[in-house]
Amino acid sequence: MAIQITSAARERMQAFLAKQPDALGVRFGIKRTGCSGFGYTVGLASAIADNDQVFDQDGLRLVIDAKALPFVDGTEIDFQRSGLNAAFVFRNPNATGECGCG
Repeated sequence: MAIQITSAARERMQAFLAKQPDALGVRFGIKRTGCSGFGYTVGLASAIADNDQVFDQDGLRLVIDAKALPFVDGTEIDFQRSGLNAAFVFRNPNATGECGCG
């Protein structure tokens, strides 16, 4: 399993976790959306299911549904600010296309 989390993304995730002490970690996954098929999801993990894979990276617990692993393996998660906007950015070598319709 090779998911890389940049220091900016890790700091942002740890800030969210600090505000939610009951959270078990950060859940990273995919959902069906748009014309390219899938979009990424990032949220707090309130539970860990039997089919979840749990990875600890530099003190951050990342929870991923086993069905999503083939789609997200190799992804780099970054967090970027641009003016008033801030968002997680995903660089996935497995992605063959991106939705351009917004």
